[in-house]
Amino acid sequence: MSEQGSWRELRDRRMAEPGAAEAYEAARIAYELGKTVRAMREGRGWSQSDLAREAGMTQSAVARFEAGGTRALDADLEVRISPRAPAA
Repeated sequence: MSEQGSWRELRDRRMAEPGAAEAYEAARIAYELGKTVRAMREGRGWSQSDLAREAGMTQSAVARFEAGGTRALDADLEVRISPRAPAA
């Protein structure tokens, strides 16, 4: 059996375990959210420390968030980040 076949079989077995699909989806959402926040932060030319200061967080908390280090809350996550309209 090829190494690739073994990996697929292992993945399929793990994904068949109770709660695996939900945990995978929660991790995917956390990753996507962190990636979006990082892109926005970098787009403004901010460091993690800059964002932490503006958000009232620590730099290490920002780093964990951007890395997807959040926990599932048994809830649906709906996120929309929209630029604010310029002041008139």
